[in-house]
Amino acid sequence: MEEIGQVSEPKVAPDAPRGVFRTAVDDKGRLKLPASIVQYLEALGERKVFITTLDEAEARIYPLSVWRETERMLQEPGEDFEERNDVALVAANYGLDVDIDAQGRVTLPTDLRKILGLEGDEARLRCFQGRINVLSSTEYERRLQAAKTGLPEKLKNLQRKGL
Repeated sequence: MEEIGQVSEPKVAPDAPRGVFRTAVDDKGRLKLPASIVQYLEALGERKVFITTLDEAEARIYPLSVWRETERMLQEPGEDFEERNDVALVAANYGLDVDIDAQGRVTLPTDLRKILGLEGDEARLRCFQGRINVLSSTEYERRLQAAKTGLPEKLKNLQRKGL
């Protein structure tokens, strides 16, 4: 219990794990999360996540608190409301609230696994923008090669901006 006059320390959000993690989707559609990602989600107070795709190319695992913010943004009125509504429909079509089991696994929605080619494949995970992105090994390699294209020029431009 906090005493009168004491100031509580503000909660500091935990750092998301850095790097790209390799994991697999088993024959039951369960994705094993690396221990550092499970610990990160637990530090956020999240044992349930929302798993979906917005582009039919990568799965996104959202802590529910982050997904709620995304949903609010998608529901805001404005001139781009139809675009937001379309993205929200795709997210709802493939999405599902999922519990993290005792072994640190999440079950990917069946239609999502199929469209992304994640069944029985190695997956690559990366924490980015408050969520965990999941790519098939094929899609990851395609994106990595695209990222490397023109890399020296990309780096020079970013260094001019203070990188």
